[in-house]
Amino acid sequence: MSSKASAGATAISSPCSTSIACWAAYPSPPITLPEPTEPPARLPAAPPFRSCFLPLPALAPRLDEDDHLAEADFRRISALIAGQTGIKLPPAKRLMVEGRLRRRLRALDLPGFAAYGDYLFHQGGIDDELIFLINAVTTNKTDFFREPEHFELLHRRLVPELLSGRKNHMPLLKIWSAASSTGAEPYTIAMVLADLAAQRRDFRFAVLATDISTDVLDAGRHAVYPAEQVAPVPAGMQQRYLMHARRAGVRPEIRIVPELRRLVRFDRLNLMDTSYPYDRDVDIIFLRNVLIYFEKRDQSAVISRLADHLRQGGYLILGHSESMIGTSITMRQVAPAVFQKT
Repeated sequence: MSSKASAGATAISSPCSTSIACWAAYPSPPITLPEPTEPPARLPAAPPFRSCFLPLPALAPRLDEDDHLAEADFRRISALIAGQTGIKLPPAKRLMVEGRLRRRLRALDLPGFAAYGDYLFHQGGIDDELIFLINAVTTNKTDFFREPEHFELLHRRLVPELLSGRKNHMPLLKIWSAASSTGAEPYTIAMVLADLAAQRRDFRFAVLATDISTDVLDAGRHAVYPAEQVAPVPAGMQQRYLMHARRAGVRPEIRIVPELRRLVRFDRLNLMDTSYPYDRDVDIIFLRNVLIYFEKRDQSAVISRLADHLRQGGYLILGHSESMIGTSITMRQVAPAVFQKT
């Protein structure tokens, strides 16, 4: 697969409060990403993790479909996940958790849920298993241009208002997608801002994408999606920012062009941490459709910590279903589910 690189493009970073460069900035001066000049090439095959010619491993024992997670073990797992991530797993989620954990049982070569519970809680397996457990039970629903009114507002109002108060030449706008999942939201943000930066030619931007799941962060960095998932992306943006692959016998896929991938930095973050290792002059934070999984006290604590990372006049954007959560914080509501730090 190919995509014509822009001449002289450089990666510009703004230092975080840690030594990690978390903000991959839009090149200065801004450039217009090129229109495709030839039919898109095929996506290269993902490099294998091992030789295709190695013998297949022995199959794990077949799990008994009538085997279920004991109620006591489910309660312990629920308490563990809530304590570690803030995410609630009510009893109605028990079957979902069972279904997602069956793959882990096979990977660990365990005969059933009782053995898994024993491994977690009696054999000290929690330390090694916690990341996999979090990956298994977290919900990763995401779409490109989900709740599109927010992206229209970003283009039409929020960015122009933020830039109107900046006096320095080519200011850097910092945007944070704080529950990025597999990357549809941060790449949507990057598409909108790349178009706007090419039109205005008076600002740079950087997008930070964080999530607790290592699986979804890996998917976001790879940036390959089923073709049907990008249907909400406007046609012009699809031409500018997507590369297509069509292989016989394989469902159509797209990949985000490298010019755009370079503008989004993925990093693992647990929103339940008591502090976040990022800059405190962020312009806009997206935290959409995740707080609904948190207890009320944790919702308030997360919002308060994120607000500390916004510059004065910066914006916090919640999901439409979370709009009422935002009314409890000391920020000015400027649009549905959009709040400004004053």
